[in-house]
Amino acid sequence: MNLRNFTIFLALILMISCSPSNKEASEDSSDAVTDESATALAPETNSGVYFVDLKDGDVVKSPVIINMGVSGMEIEPAGAVNEGKGHHHLIIDGSYVAEGETVPADATHIHFGKGQTADTLALSPGEHTLTLQFANGVHASYGKDWSKSISVTVEGDL
Repeated sequence: MNLRNFTIFLALILMISCSPSNKEASEDSSDAVTDESATALAPETNSGVYFVDLKDGDVVKSPVIINMGVSGMEIEPAGAVNEGKGHHHLIIDGSYVAEGETVPADATHIHFGKGQTADTLALSPGEHTLTLQFANGVHASYGKDWSKSISVTVEGDL
């Protein structure tokens, strides 16, 4: 190696060793990128109730088979109040029940207090709103976040 190349090499090493270290900043930004990536890749939580076979806008014939599902809680019969557990209610042509309110027991609000997840429902021809509502063991509603409404059109004669 000639003297000129050797001098350039030493000067380069000297500059690198004397420059301020950004290791901390580098580590912080690498963590930030990792955290952001993890957040972006984390699956969304899809907690709530849902209709298994029906979707908004479906055209159906009566009787309508209703299959109900829940994600993020467990189904149990009415009676005991256990955190993270409850049962389905189906509201025909009505909206969700506010959190903490008792789901009424009438012709519009069907209770599935035995923990059922399916039913066959006779509906008159025309458009109907079906709302699933999840509630605890004493029928106290878990509110809007634990409800799902869809509209269906029933064709034909009842």
